[in-house]
Amino acid sequence: MRKLVALPVLSADALSSVAYGPEAMLAVLVLGGAAGLRYSLPIAAVIAFMMLAVGVSYRQTIRAYPHGGGSYIVASDNLGRVPGVIAAAGLMIDYIMTVAVSIASGIEAITSALPALAPSAVMIGVAVIVVLLVGNLRGVRQAGAAFAAPTYAFIIAVFTLVAVGLADAAAHGFQPMPTPRLPVTEGVTLLLVLRAFTSGSTAMTGIEAISNAVPAFRPTEWRNARTTLTWMVTVLIILFGGTVALVHLDGVVPHGNETVLSQLARRTFGPGVMYGYVQAATAAILLLAANTAFNDFPRVLFLLARSGHAPRLFLRVGDRLAFSNGILALALAAIAIFVGFAGNTQSLIPLYAVGVFLAFTLSQAGMVVHWLRHRDQAHWRKSLIFNATGGLLSAIVFVTAGITKFTEGAWVAVLVIGLLVLLALRIRRHYDLCTQALALRPHVIELPRQSAPGSGPQVRPTAMPPMTADTETEELEEAESEEYPEEVSHLVIVPIARLDLAGMRALAYAASLGQPLLALHLSPTETEAERFRSYWATWGDHLPLEVVVSPHRAIVAPLVHYIETLHHQRPDLTLTVILPEIVVRHWWQRVLHNQTAPRLRRALRPLPKIVITTIPFHLPR
Repeated sequence: MRKLVALPVLSADALSSVAYGPEAMLAVLVLGGAAGLRYSLPIAAVIAFMMLAVGVSYRQTIRAYPHGGGSYIVASDNLGRVPGVIAAAGLMIDYIMTVAVSIASGIEAITSALPALAPSAVMIGVAVIVVLLVGNLRGVRQAGAAFAAPTYAFIIAVFTLVAVGLADAAAHGFQPMPTPRLPVTEGVTLLLVLRAFTSGSTAMTGIEAISNAVPAFRPTEWRNARTTLTWMVTVLIILFGGTVALVHLDGVVPHGNETVLSQLARRTFGPGVMYGYVQAATAAILLLAANTAFNDFPRVLFLLARSGHAPRLFLRVGDRLAFSNGILALALAAIAIFVGFAGNTQSLIPLYAVGVFLAFTLSQAGMVVHWLRHRDQAHWRKSLIFNATGGLLSAIVFVTAGITKFTEGAWVAVLVIGLLVLLALRIRRHYDLCTQALALRPHVIELPRQSAPGSGPQVRPTAMPPMTADTETEELEEAESEEYPEEVSHLVIVPIARLDLAGMRALAYAASLGQPLLALHLSPTETEAERFRSYWATWGDHLPLEVVVSPHRAIVAPLVHYIETLHHQRPDLTLTVILPEIVVRHWWQRVLHNQTAPRLRRALRPLPKIVITTIPFHLPR
């Protein structure tokens, strides 16, 4: 991506937080009345400094991980498996809350302009999440100007709002307007200030997005990514600081019927076209920020599944080249959170900071360890200091949020993160035990030889011939005409994912049938395909092998295409597909293993003369 496109596409999450971050801070300070609101500028200054510090620290991450360095990757590489899983759990909560909070804040922007829609806010929010779910399942991705427009529209709207508002304030000597009379429900204590600080810090969410997407930039990727990150942090600080300053000068206070940004726009522009533009741009960027999570959450699940900490079904790519299972999981979790908290932004905010800053802290701590291990790199001391500063500030916010917001809902995030970590470690333990049970033992297992070598047809698919209604009818008539065993011509196909005991059992069963046999392997890359061919040669190379490269890790669709091609080339053959099947001891373990056979049956059911057979392999206790 070009920098001018990457900036809005990758910054939507961070910049959209200007719509709810300042308001979240003010919603706490207003509990202390006018005395509490006096702390808004000092707290905003501290948050702006944190934005700068964390942004600079992520510049070091981009330099160290030019191929993408998210919190999970950095923490796993430098701190170990468990901290990496904890960081991933924090990121998952972050993305779930991004959807819930962004949708809730976007709906509030709409209902501020159209109060009649307020009673239906929860229903509208759920409908929006469902629309995003359907769109992402159909392969709608972030791309080009269409996704850049809402972010640039929001930047222009808030810049204009702040500029015009400050110009009006300058005409009055920057004398703050008096705030309305406020009831004091809490004393202005250190606890109140810390709660406001952690709520306002949610304006920092999304800063790490650019470090995750370094390969998406044009060359030189890491340099362009660092430049874009600098732009993003600069714009974020200006928008955040300008909004808080304008709130202070205009004497605006949060109330339930209208957002702070809406009040500022109404006071500055009046209820006209510019007010409508600000509200529309705010709603648009918040929806775009929610959609960003639908790209990032499935990617984290994919990385966890690849390392064995999540079910392998999250490796699966749908027909539209999207991680459909991860997208569905995110939508269901976001709907549950959104409905559970009645779509109220201020109720959702306490859950937000915990996951965000836990991931920030572990990522920056991992970078400190990285620089200590790579002292031979240029400027490593300076980079270490920047990352240590960012990690320390993030840790302070994380601990503060966990303590001050615990009873307000942060306990939910802490509990869910703990459960996710325990679940991930339990899943990894199960996969490790499966690997041990399925491992081949040298000099004991040998690839089975085909019982009748060279007999029958040896088929390789080529280009699929064009089909017409007449030829298809002729095939069906021929397919239904077999009545005697000698009329049946066989070809046995054994899809083999890896050389293990389950695969060997399926190959042995297939070879024992004495029919022409073809082993089929799907590899995500050509490198892995060559590696499998070398394994195959090492274990005997007794059976014909066909390797298909499936770059998106899809399984069923390439299998179906391959088998359909064989069927159309040789409609006289009965194709028997023999699949190894892992049989587990406990019901909850079933979801950890791909259910390829049922999906393959459903996909191939319309075609005649295709048989699906499964060979069970029972795991020991």
